[in-house]
Amino acid sequence: MRRIAVLASGNGSNLQAILDHLDRQGSSAPAQVMLVISDRADAYALARARRRDLAATHLSRSAPEGALESLLDEYQTDLVVLAGYLRLVPAPVVRRWTGRMLNMHPALLPAFGGHGMYGHRVHEAVLAAGARLSGATVHFVSEQFDRGPIIAQWPVPVHLDDTADTLAERVLRVEHRLFPWCVDAVARGTVTLGADGRVHGTLPYDFARFGVEGPRHPFVPDE
Repeated sequence: MRRIAVLASGNGSNLQAILDHLDRQGSSAPAQVMLVISDRADAYALARARRRDLAATHLSRSAPEGALESLLDEYQTDLVVLAGYLRLVPAPVVRRWTGRMLNMHPALLPAFGGHGMYGHRVHEAVLAAGARLSGATVHFVSEQFDRGPIIAQWPVPVHLDDTADTLAERVLRVEHRLFPWCVDAVARGTVTLGADGRVHGTLPYDFARFGVEGPRHPFVPDE
């Protein structure tokens, strides 16, 4: 079974979605979350981890160089999942876990990505640009912000009366479906990052396989 470390800076709702997804599979789950790390001591993601007796660690911004890699080594981490983690992951860590580190971005990359584009800033930028389509992107992490090879995307319509809050809520619903599927696929080895820098395998859009019904509308998954 693959060992996952989740890095999160906030509420941890994507962490919860991954935990719930793995729980539903029981003994057939391909992985287990072993460690949750946050750069914020008050991040609710840490509380979620502690409620489940998972290792939960605050890694402050003043932590010494190499502290993150040491933690990942200590817990024999196979996969690193960035679930709303707002700090730059050190380049040596990215290189070592290349093809085994995933990130969720709340827009359709390569649009509305890059340095400083996270959370509501993304949704505000989408609205300011007048875009009629946004969505969620899961990608392998590279040394450039939001430029790693894309594993999967799911589009979400932008309504004329949307605010950053309403758009964020709609995109988050998609994130909670898409991210666990991608983590599952990489953990199983059905999706991989090839030596050619491209993503190979079967994209995780098979609703039947994952035990959920497909959406009635192609852009908005059901609750």
